[in-house]
Amino acid sequence: MTDLHVYDTTLRDGAQQEGLNLSVSDKLAIAGHLDELGVGYIEGGWPGANPKDTEFFARAATELRLRNATLAAFGATRRAGGAASSDPLVRALLDSQAPVVTLVAKSHAGHVERALRTTLEENLAMIRDTVGFLRGEGRRVFLDAEHFFDGYALDRAYALEAVRAAMESGAEVVALCDTNGGMLPDRIGEVVADVLGATSARLGIHCHNDTGCAVANSMAAVDAGVTHVQGTINGYGERTGNADLVTIVSNLQIKRGRQLVEERQLQEATRIAHAIAEVTNVPAYSRQPYVGSSAFAHKAGLHASAIKVDPDLYQHTDPKHVGNDMRMLVSDMAGRASIELKSRELGLDVAGDTETTERVLKRVKELELRGYTFDAADASFELLLRRELDELPDYFDVESWRVITDQRTDGEAVSEATVKLVAGGHRVVATGEGNGPVNALDHALRQALLPAYPELDQLELIDYRVRILDAAHGTDAVTRVLIETTDGSTSWETIGVAGNIVEASWHALVEGVTYGLIKAGVPVR
Repeated sequence: MTDLHVYDTTLRDGAQQEGLNLSVSDKLAIAGHLDELGVGYIEGGWPGANPKDTEFFARAATELRLRNATLAAFGATRRAGGAASSDPLVRALLDSQAPVVTLVAKSHAGHVERALRTTLEENLAMIRDTVGFLRGEGRRVFLDAEHFFDGYALDRAYALEAVRAAMESGAEVVALCDTNGGMLPDRIGEVVADVLGATSARLGIHCHNDTGCAVANSMAAVDAGVTHVQGTINGYGERTGNADLVTIVSNLQIKRGRQLVEERQLQEATRIAHAIAEVTNVPAYSRQPYVGSSAFAHKAGLHASAIKVDPDLYQHTDPKHVGNDMRMLVSDMAGRASIELKSRELGLDVAGDTETTERVLKRVKELELRGYTFDAADASFELLLRRELDELPDYFDVESWRVITDQRTDGEAVSEATVKLVAGGHRVVATGEGNGPVNALDHALRQALLPAYPELDQLELIDYRVRILDAAHGTDAVTRVLIETTDGSTSWETIGVAGNIVEASWHALVEGVTYGLIKAGVPVR
């Protein structure tokens, strides 16, 4: 009863996030990542309620090889007036072959009467009948007491009866759900303590983030005595999301000394969180606690000076605990310490070279005044540093480029770009077409460089972002372009700033290609 369940509901509750749509293959891939993280339970979905989740459990039975986690199927108590043994959705839970079934049940008297449209006593009978039937069929049963905290405020006695009905019928855990996400930590702690004293049930917690307190509420519940915590990877979920399970586990394990997963598993947290973000096609949140790319990033010169002496002076924990790393950001707020630490991070240490450090710092501040932002474009800063150190490979020389956009008779606008450059000892003129000027330039640049540098065939532009810096000037405004490029295993960002959006894009494209060649260790040809 003292072991803490780590229960992930990304594949069910997290999948309800706006704009997130997971295929069965996506769900199987995510389940594999969650198992690597060491979570105890993976809620796979609601079999019988939709074909996708039914297929997931069918495929999971033969394709999913879980080493750490136990698969759970989610479902509801039987219908009012029926019997659990003949309810098709309850039977679908058995057919899923999941060893654990998590039932959602009403614990809010108002929801029973207005949403279920049945009596309070019938709702308790639905809980008892469904839990008892599934237990009799050899399933472990957890129960999510939906809207529990709001129901407790309305009718404490009935909310407690719902918990007792589940516990007395054989449910291992009753998870108290802050379904509307409106609770605060002090209230969570008070209610959990009261329920524990009144029922002696094993309790869990399921929080949503509508007050921005989902993790804090989950921690408060653990402090008050719950031994089962539910959440989602990266805080996915409808509205403002669910409690971020990685943050909860990291807090409990690193800050409280609770051994929830193996140390080596927690050290994979950053990689796994980002890998799942790739599967969901939801960009990783850079400011996510522990595993975000900005979680241990330092920008201010004062911070950098202190970190140069001791990294712990401005870090709450060692980022290696979660597989993350400290990053130094270079900006107009930077001092010499920032430049020195960042150069060391990039393997181009300028510590002790005061002249170069001052020259780089001055150049950074000049460029940031014009609109550059190197804290968002590490690759461009590395190229700047190499240029100042006279270590930037001269892969190619650009003579000129141009772009023409024509609207065809069918109404479609097509861009054509021409690039003239010298690479590999040859002058090359290449033309590329695209659905826009940047796309056409990208094609033309690659076509011109591929004969000399076939390694570029592995590079792909994966993100393109534009920001207008002085909007008051309207269409005459200065534009900043950030381009993200990948080689299939990692990615990097480069920046371009100009009054002309195409020119800014060209500079970012050229830097992205140059950095890719350096990263691949390609010699100048």
